[in-house]
Amino acid sequence: MKPNRRRTPTNPLELANRKTDDQFINDYLRHGPSTTESSWIEEWSNPRTGAKLGVSLASSANLTERELMACFALIEETSRKDYENSTGKWHPDKKLDEMRSPELRYVLVKDETGAVCGFTSLMPTFEAGQPVIYCYEIHLKPDLQGTGLGSLLMGFHMTAATNLPPITKVMLTCFLSNERGLTFYRKLGFEVDDISPSPRKLRFGKVFTPDYVIMSKAVRSSE
Repeated sequence: MKPNRRRTPTNPLELANRKTDDQFINDYLRHGPSTTESSWIEEWSNPRTGAKLGVSLASSANLTERELMACFALIEETSRKDYENSTGKWHPDKKLDEMRSPELRYVLVKDETGAVCGFTSLMPTFEAGQPVIYCYEIHLKPDLQGTGLGSLLMGFHMTAATNLPPITKVMLTCFLSNERGLTFYRKLGFEVDDISPSPRKLRFGKVFTPDYVIMSKAVRSSE
């Protein structure tokens, strides 16, 4: 009987998802080809205070429980109301299960004490058959909003997408109630994607109106 061997990945996205965090940084985040992407850095200076914040990458498997719960606390602080007002509601256990998805990578921003004060999570994946970098989350402490840190973190998504053919776009989901978020994404060049749900008629004349929108930004032509 032949010994079991781990299958060698042939799909570029599968190959990317099997890389170590250091390999992922070196292969996909180290260099941003243009001004719309961010080249990888390990330290960022707050332009308001001059404070130095550390930047690091970790797959979900390499997150400590403390880091995971700090990220969860940021989601709850900044977005719980949006979840509660949505049709899906707020389900902490379900959210934590999603955050532990094995192919998620987290870009963590920590202060001098090691406390997480911002993060974004991403995954190379297929969405409606399209290869994309999906931005699952981006959350910052209120005092870091408007400092340029959010743009830096979103730039890492663009860098990964640009450096990982056949990916052609970065995609994300945003609650329609999150007006600040929608304005932020539009400013960065994100637009409503073709797969975003539209209002539709139900029986008895009722109309279903989605409470979220799917947005995307292209990094190269899909042709």
